Amino acid sequence: MTHRQSLLTIALTAMAASASQAETPAYLNPDAPLETRVEDALSRMTLEEKVALCHAQSKFSSPGVARLGIPELWMSDGPHGVRAEINWNDWGYSNWTNDSITAFPALTALAATWNPDLAALYGKSVGEEARYREKDILLGPGVNIYRTPLNGRNFEYMGEDPYLAGEMAVPYIKELQKNGVAACVKHFALNNQETWRGSIDVDLSDRALYEIYLPAFKKAVEEGGAWSIMGAYNQFGGQHCCHNSRLLNDILRGEWGFDGAVVTDWGGAHDTKEAALNGLDIEMGSYTNGLTSESNFGYDDYYLARPYLEMIKSGEVPESTVDEKARNILRLIFRTAMNTEKPFGSKCTPEHYAAAKLIGDESVVLLKNSGILPLDGSKYGSILVVGDNAVRRLTDGGGSSELKVQDYVSPLAALQTLWGDKVKFAQGYMAGRPMYEHEEVIPEAVQDSLRAEAVAMAKDADLVIFFGGLNKNAWQDCESTDRREYDLPFGQNRLIEDLIAANPNIVIANITGNAYAMPWADKVPAILHASYLGTMGGATMADVLSGAVNPSGKLPYSIPFRIEDNAAHSFGEASYPGIETVDADGRKHQKQTYSEDILVGYRWHDTKKIPARYAFGHGLSYTTFVLGKPSASSKELNADGTLSVSIPVTNTGTRTGAEVVQLYISELKPSLMRPEKELKSFEKVYLAPGETKTVTFTIDPSMLAFFDADAHAWKTQPGRFRAIIANTSAGKKSPSVDFTLK
Repeated sequence: MTHRQSLLTIALTAMAASASQAETPAYLNPDAPLETRVEDALSRMTLEEKVALCHAQSKFSSPGVARLGIPELWMSDGPHGVRAEINWNDWGYSNWTNDSITAFPALTALAATWNPDLAALYGKSVGEEARYREKDILLGPGVNIYRTPLNGRNFEYMGEDPYLAGEMAVPYIKELQKNGVAACVKHFALNNQETWRGSIDVDLSDRALYEIYLPAFKKAVEEGGAWSIMGAYNQFGGQHCCHNSRLLNDILRGEWGFDGAVVTDWGGAHDTKEAALNGLDIEMGSYTNGLTSESNFGYDDYYLARPYLEMIKSGEVPESTVDEKARNILRLIFRTAMNTEKPFGSKCTPEHYAAAKLIGDESVVLLKNSGILPLDGSKYGSILVVGDNAVRRLTDGGGSSELKVQDYVSPLAALQTLWGDKVKFAQGYMAGRPMYEHEEVIPEAVQDSLRAEAVAMAKDADLVIFFGGLNKNAWQDCESTDRREYDLPFGQNRLIEDLIAANPNIVIANITGNAYAMPWADKVPAILHASYLGTMGGATMADVLSGAVNPSGKLPYSIPFRIEDNAAHSFGEASYPGIETVDADGRKHQKQTYSEDILVGYRWHDTKKIPARYAFGHGLSYTTFVLGKPSASSKELNADGTLSVSIPVTNTGTRTGAEVVQLYISELKPSLMRPEKELKSFEKVYLAPGETKTVTFTIDPSMLAFFDADAHAWKTQPGRFRAIIANTSAGKKSPSVDFTLK
């Protein structure tokens, strides 16, 4: 029993004793219905106690009701692991010696597995670590849509497709919450860039909102049963998302029936009356930038603290508003901090390391391979590893997702363990220390020297393996700043070109949470694309390179040739990053319009016939697969029925491997603008050499629907449709079946 559990037990025992022979209060009875407990506790609270529930008491906790033995809520940044302890009242690390954890792969890596079973394993494992650390809320997962490759937080999200993001989020949430730890799904909604994140006002059509940017959140609530939601920093329709009437009152609670608590992003509240009326429950981090800056204000000065209490007492807002917030918060407390059924936690166990390794193994995407991979180390007398990411600890930096790991396996260390002294290292470029909102400027002479050393060593090597990409520095994959350019930073493109000239026997094994330009792609024999893989990342990279692991990852986002080929960037500054204006009072305002509407990612590339360099869903293997001839149970689909489409999948190669079979739906003659095709289902199948399995997809009318903004409803129209079965969104001659919706 932990110290905190002991205190709770003492408090509950004392309450029971003080009640003498009276019946135990309903709110203390874990067998009583949840809503009975909530209403009983609420009836015993003073107005001041209700208001106190609604705002922080420290950087990462909010109050309970000590008088009633109701404990506080403790939160931690996630979602890739439980963040190190932060001081009570400043942003410094507490420097505990027992808060190191397992770093799991980034969520963009999880999405690249296309494996919901691994999402469940991820949620279970990180939930056990959060439970061990006595956290009640883990701030994640993130399901914002990958709209632009320049977004600094794309690595925390699950790609460009709302169906894929939702399918991966639901099992994560369910398994996490089985530990008595709430998921806090973020950032609701439209937080798709870091530039001006705290103020930019997003304008888009209702159709784009409902078809692209809301579905993953909706699944998280309705199917995942998420117990809390985090509001976004940005504005939508002129209101900040953390107290946005349409998002929180109308959609989240009204349309989806959400019964959990809405938590601000740290510093995301801006107005007491809006916060009181528009669905916010818990206010965190106000008057700070949410990560580093401090404030002279106390917690009683928060918008939902003393100012809120005074508004209620003056009658400016009704007391019923705080009653509803208290209900939502009490419900969350009973599900987490007062959950008597939650299991014991654990951290840094062999099981968690194995889970992190397995997720990483299935996430690595083989973009290109002319036959050089997998590598047989015995064939090479000398192997040169080049690149900062071969040795850099990629759990450091990135903002709130920074993790304090107990162990970390780098790619260089793993390769040296595998192949010994024949593996040499040249840094090639210097990326500087991980810093938030600042960067270390490296003198050009230093970069020139490192590049020259690497190129000279490459000439004498039998094989070169380059580990570059991005990292968690500001203006790369990092909270609060977007990337400045689509090219790789620190002169990596020039370095790669020089390495190719010195030794064309080169493998690119870049690590990044984003797409990037690859002007050298046609000149190299193989390209691996990995996201941040956490504690076991180096071991994964070594196993994929050597063939101990057969890669099966698929891109969860498109990789355009040029940034201009991306939909958001094709419409100019008004679309990204937005336009800043200054009003007569000198106040700055930022506004942007999502001019690409529903054509995000592959929907844009396919519909506008602008090929991506590597398409959404693309990923090769060390074996080969053939998709056979599909068959349908019917050529017609009734409005209240289903039809099934089956296809045989055969491993025609010599290695056991996994293929992701993807179902896209296309309307052949739409009456309104629709994407050329949209992902509607997928299945990952594991096949031995020569083995065939049949994959069956069930199609129902909801998969053919579009959102009618005028009617504010999802609609289907009779017509001809095509079910396309592929292993990439760019499959030009993929097997297909046509059918009619009657």
